[in-house]
Order: sequence, then C-alpha cells, then structure tokens
Amino acid sequence: MIKKETIDLFRVKPGTTVRLKDHDPAWTGTEAMKQLGKDELKDIAKKILKENIQELADAQELLYAGDRHSVLIIVQAMDAAGKDGLVEHVMSGVNPQGCQVFSFKQPSAEELDHNFLWRCSKALPERGRIGIFNRSYYEEVLIVRVHPEMLERQRLPPGKRNEKFWRKRYDDINAFEHHLVRNGTVILKFFLNVSKGEQKKRFLERLDTPEKNWKFSEADVAERKYWKEYMRAYEAAISETSTKWAPWYILPADNKLVTRALAADIITSTIRGLKLKPPAVSPERRKALEAARQALLAED
Repeated sequence: MIKKETIDLFRVKPGTTVRLKDHDPAWTGTEAMKQLGKDELKDIAKKILKENIQELADAQELLYAGDRHSVLIIVQAMDAAGKDGLVEHVMSGVNPQGCQVFSFKQPSAEELDHNFLWRCSKALPERGRIGIFNRSYYEEVLIVRVHPEMLERQRLPPGKRNEKFWRKRYDDINAFEHHLVRNGTVILKFFLNVSKGEQKKRFLERLDTPEKNWKFSEADVAERKYWKEYMRAYEAAISETSTKWAPWYILPADNKLVTRALAADIITSTIRGLKLKPPAVSPERRKALEAARQALLAED
C-alpha cells in the first residue's frame, strides 16, 4: 500500500487555490523512489496495482453485502489522459454485478430540457455498488465554460453568464454532492493531469497505429488550441468543489502505471475506511440456517 503522506500530496484540501503548474504530470515517486531504476519503479507500480485490485474486489463484496453505502468515482481529464485505461485496469478484479460505468457524451435534446445535473443523477450507483462516471456534470463548468456558446442550447432563463453564474454552478454541485454523501454515497474525484506534450505523443501514437485510429478525433486536436482556457477552467472547478465530503485528487497522468496505482490505492483505502463487515446474522436466522443444514445432511 502507498503511504498516507504520499496520497495526501495529491488530495486537494478544501479552500485551496489550485495552480496546475504546481502539480507535476510526470511525477513517478518520492525522492527515495527516484533513486530506483525505471524498471524497478514499473515493478513497484504493478505490484501496488495488483495488491489493490484484489483488496478492492474483497471490499466491493462487503459493500454489496452491506447494502448501506455506494461509491461514486468521477474521472475528469483532457483527451488521451488515460481515463478508459484507468477504469479498465483498476476495476478489473471487481464483480461486474457490483460495478457500473457511465460515459457522458454530448447531451441529448431530452437532457438539455432538464437541469445540468439531471442526466448524471439518473445514473447514480445504488446502495452496495460502485459507480464510475467517465466525465460527468463537471463538463458543465469545464467544456461549457471554455465554450460558453453551448449555454444557448440549454435554453436557460435570461441573465448574465459572468463569474457569478459559474460560482452558482459550483454551489449547486457542492450542494448536490453533500446531499449524496449524507445519504450514504462516498464520492472520490480524480483529475488525470496529463501534460500537453504527453497528449501530443499519445495522439500521434493513435494516428501511427492503425489499430488505434478509431480512438482519434480531429476535434481533439482542435481543442488543444484552448489548452490554457481548459487549465484555468479545471483550476477554478477543482478549487471551488474540492470539499471535505467530496475531495478532488490531482493525479499525475504522464505515466499510466503510476496513475492507476495511485487511483487504486485511494479507492481501496477509502472503502476500507468505512470499516465494512459482513451483515450480522440474527439468532432466528441462525436457527433457520441450522435447520437448512440439517435438512441437507439428512438427504439420501
């Protein structure tokens, strides 16, 4: 397991003003770990991920059996930061019955006829399950803030779309998440912090590898022109919505193994912190179970 003080490096404390330039996308370990070779670091990351995958599977079984809590994991990032790979690898050992993944694309006409939280609220995990949002309602203060013309499609009441408008959206998100937490949902939010240079490298890999051509979209390259605007939007959103009840973690994403190991450890340690135990069996239930056992033993 990763030490708590290391994990705390990535958790955004409530009230913090985030500056992404202060967060290294290529972080690969503490000073002690940097003394190791590349292969050794890779082996450590793989070992941490493997251990956490097994522990997460066990924790998820208790979560499902207890049917009291749910876990909502929100993953946000620029394109090619590794969102899909993180979900695939970190959740690889979890029983599919106890996990659900939703990817939110461009809103439909029906979704635009509701408030901006509506389509995500329909997909929230039920008690006992882990839900993962690959993108989420945070798009409404990220891409929509970078491209405010999108607000016209939402047919909102008249009013200024100024800083006060966005602050109210942050307030709505905080209130929504606080409501969920008070009702048993554990919320973890990950921003996969990929560098512009690494994103370019991954885009070129998609173009140069025929099997990965389907992953490439010309729109992704067009959005690179707004990189600074996106970084400012992420800084504002994370600063305003990293709360005690629903924290943000800024994870270095230039090395996918490091990203996955950190995310797996945070998820596992958070669920472990719930101190889940198998459901208690009442004396009456024990009698019924013993009767069933005796009936089975008495069969020919």
